Amino acid sequence: MTKRILSGIQPTSDSFHLGNYLGALKQWVELQEGNDAFYCIVDLHALTGEIEPALLRKRILTSAAQLIALGISPEKSTLFVQSHVAEHNQLGWIMECIAGFGEANRMTQFKDKSAKGGADSTRVGLFTYPMLQAADILLYQAHYVPVGEDQRQHIELTRDLATRFNSRFGETFRIPEGYILKSGAKIYDLQEPTNKMSKSSGSTAGVLEILDTPEANAKKIKSATTDAGREIKFDEKEKPGISNLLSIHSALSGQKISDLEDDFAGKGYGDFKAAVAEVVADHLRPIRDRALELLDDEQHLVQVLHAGADKARAVASATVAESYKNLGLVL
Repeated sequence: MTKRILSGIQPTSDSFHLGNYLGALKQWVELQEGNDAFYCIVDLHALTGEIEPALLRKRILTSAAQLIALGISPEKSTLFVQSHVAEHNQLGWIMECIAGFGEANRMTQFKDKSAKGGADSTRVGLFTYPMLQAADILLYQAHYVPVGEDQRQHIELTRDLATRFNSRFGETFRIPEGYILKSGAKIYDLQEPTNKMSKSSGSTAGVLEILDTPEANAKKIKSATTDAGREIKFDEKEKPGISNLLSIHSALSGQKISDLEDDFAGKGYGDFKAAVAEVVADHLRPIRDRALELLDDEQHLVQVLHAGADKARAVASATVAESYKNLGLVL
């Protein structure tokens, strides 16, 4: 039986980075083979932060272009924008009405962000967005939700809400399972190689962005923090900088780390960084070119997203109708 997959990504940056690609998006591409995959740009979730409308619009389209360029096929998968399918909001309200205040208050991301910003500046949407996230999943009767380990709590809340609804109002939702993404190559910041590569870090100097020019990424790699000594050796504790560059080379070239250590035995950091820069450029150049090509024809890109939304709505509307009927709302 074909399994339905649902996952989403926020359009909160001008470009995805290498960590996004190797940590999650590469596996999204693999999961569309043999599954019924729904991939969503969750723009409504982005509204919980500061908004600059022109920039948000640009980032939504840029996210879509990059997903297609990375290998998400609109023919194989249903690729769409969350706000194009009004059923997300409709089911989100239902989830808010069956969730408990205590459950929402215990969500780690809300606690962390509200602690940093203070209660007065914390938006209600940040408190309730886990319920919208549950609706995102349950709308499509997903079997599996590919997520990182940090999203496990959200999957558990979704399962709890679906189980509660089903027990009170009749079988309506499939109980989804988290598909915790395989721990592939862990990619760290080039300047702070003990920290995960992330756009939330203070500087982008250590972040390899998919839409950066090959020259810009090469410069970042050649300026990457390295370690004492000259040996090209994988040792995350003693040589985190070189270990990170070895992981990047291996993940993109397909060569084993042990083989790379042999290849660069006796060579210096300069030679090795130049080789890493070349591998990164060769891998990302066609992805960047394709994304920019898609962005050049915005009308076509929007048409692709609207077609995806039509496919998504056909499933989502049936779920909302069933949930309304079981709640006793008059259809």
